[in-house]
Amino acid sequence: MAEEDLPDQLVRLWRLPIGPRLGRPAELDVDRVVGTAVALADRDGLSGATLPKIAAALNVTPMSLYRHIGSKDELLVLMGDLGFGPADIETSGQWRADLRRWALAQLMVYRRHPWLTQLPISGPPRGPNAIDWMDAGLRALRDTNLDWSAKVGVITVVSGYVRQGYVLANQLEQGSAAAGLEQAQVEQNYGRDMAGLVDPARFPDAARLFAASIFEAQPANDETADPDFTFGLELILDGVAAAVPDAPS
Repeated sequence: MAEEDLPDQLVRLWRLPIGPRLGRPAELDVDRVVGTAVALADRDGLSGATLPKIAAALNVTPMSLYRHIGSKDELLVLMGDLGFGPADIETSGQWRADLRRWALAQLMVYRRHPWLTQLPISGPPRGPNAIDWMDAGLRALRDTNLDWSAKVGVITVVSGYVRQGYVLANQLEQGSAAAGLEQAQVEQNYGRDMAGLVDPARFPDAARLFAASIFEAQPANDETADPDFTFGLELILDGVAAAVPDAPS
């Protein structure tokens, strides 16, 4: 398909040239608008990146933004692609280590830009950075015996787990902060409360869980991933390993 036949949204998303321009360069372009939106979202959350607030930051009218972003929905797609950035991930040739590194790199992106998890999922990856992350995930699986459909399935499951795992951890952290407590203290209080409430005759296995005092343990202070996240990721990688028994892991 020729560039002139592409939808305007893809032209803007990929920053494709739209023909010769005469006169002085425009003061406003897609990069400035989207970059400003991302900066506002980083500072104030996704609700802080409204069109009026973006326009105010750029000292333009809100209507003038539509020449560069098309619509608010398109702006969110543009923000998501810019927010994720390129996938600068080294590979080792061992699929499990490389897929783990790919997943943890995504987790770091969500930690830098928490608002990314609030963006609607409107379709498959389309932007250059999104395709770069797809390419990196597929590259991690290059030497496995999985077919293309399975490879896409694997990276979809792993990326979905990372997104949901971050959302869960972030919401728990916010709940703890609202209560004025550390997450470890919240978990300890939960375990102790449930140990006193759960009747072994009615909930025998749950009662044994709370009697085991696992919520008393202090979670590791790991900037990469918490133990619960790591456990879930390794469980998924075990499932992938079962599908590629002949491939080096």
